[in-house]
Amino acid sequence: MVRILLLPFAALLGLAACGPDRREAVAHDTAQGPAAPVPASAETFVPDNPAVDADDPVLWADPSDPVRALLIGTDKSRGLYVHALDGRMLQFFPVGPLNNVDLRAGVVLGGVPRVLVAAAQRDRFGIHLFTLDPGSIRLAEAGFLATPSAFGEPYGFCMGQWAGETFLIVNNKAGEVLAFRVTDGGSGPGMAQAYRWKLGSQTEGCVVDDATGALFIGEEDVGIWRLSLARPDAPPAMFAPADGTRLVADVEGLTLMRDGGRTFLVASSQGDSAYAVFELLPESDRFVGRFRIGGGRIDPVSQTDGLDAWSGPIGPLPEGAIAVHDHCDSATAKDPPAEVCNSDGKQQNYKLIDWREVRAALGLRPAR
Repeated sequence: MVRILLLPFAALLGLAACGPDRREAVAHDTAQGPAAPVPASAETFVPDNPAVDADDPVLWADPSDPVRALLIGTDKSRGLYVHALDGRMLQFFPVGPLNNVDLRAGVVLGGVPRVLVAAAQRDRFGIHLFTLDPGSIRLAEAGFLATPSAFGEPYGFCMGQWAGETFLIVNNKAGEVLAFRVTDGGSGPGMAQAYRWKLGSQTEGCVVDDATGALFIGEEDVGIWRLSLARPDAPPAMFAPADGTRLVADVEGLTLMRDGGRTFLVASSQGDSAYAVFELLPESDRFVGRFRIGGGRIDPVSQTDGLDAWSGPIGPLPEGAIAVHDHCDSATAKDPPAEVCNSDGKQQNYKLIDWREVRAALGLRPAR
């Protein structure tokens, strides 16, 4: 059964501002300071395509040997790149323009648990599927699933797992959000629409907290909303507004970092090339601080679209990592010249950041 929740934008704002859902909004009780600088540890490069039209990355590490790890990133014009964590290109799939990408392990396909990688396909209107083989740490194409034609371009995308099911979640420029259950049809993966929500304007970045069923979605000019796979009939609640201070529109990529017993939501504040960090707590979520990427041997990051976090050891980083899209890659560690930044998405790549650097910059205690 498909559950539908349709509310006008004004009504959504009213619901978020009063009543039992008001506690969902992050309290403005922390003074806003400057974004702390954090250096990048590595960056991706593609030898045969210096004009990668990058957008969104996802990280993966082998649970039995986390040194074996990948950074997978979309190209909004061409397809999907697979990188080692030192930035080397390992694979490329020329499947057409892909926007956001995500993955989940333990997805049963053909009766076998697999690592499923999925990305929103921009011109065919659907979701392109891949499987990741942990043995060879290589990807293979696994099919294409069309989204409803009336939905239009699936602009934003993320995956989630709740109550033993895996979900593919797409949203569009009109603020419509669809959640599909992944099905195992024997001949290949399928999907069945489960839930539908409606926000007031263009959405993109999203992330699911598999521990609680919470779904966070960025409405680019408005802020971050909290929805729920566990309570799909509950109205959207405002989590953090794009207030021009903590979050500067556009609100773009969202990701979760688990550090010991704590969970942090990291959001791309694209308007000022920074990142806002919030701690998710049972009763009242907490704003932690902001950081920027730059100041090391690798050039600074600007105008991030997508980002992803890996909690725990990955590659050479023992306590987690964040991968981010960089709109203006430069050959030096200095700010790139204006003509590079104004080249409409050319010379883009992905940067890898050691979570320990973020934690230290924000004054967070180490994981226990």
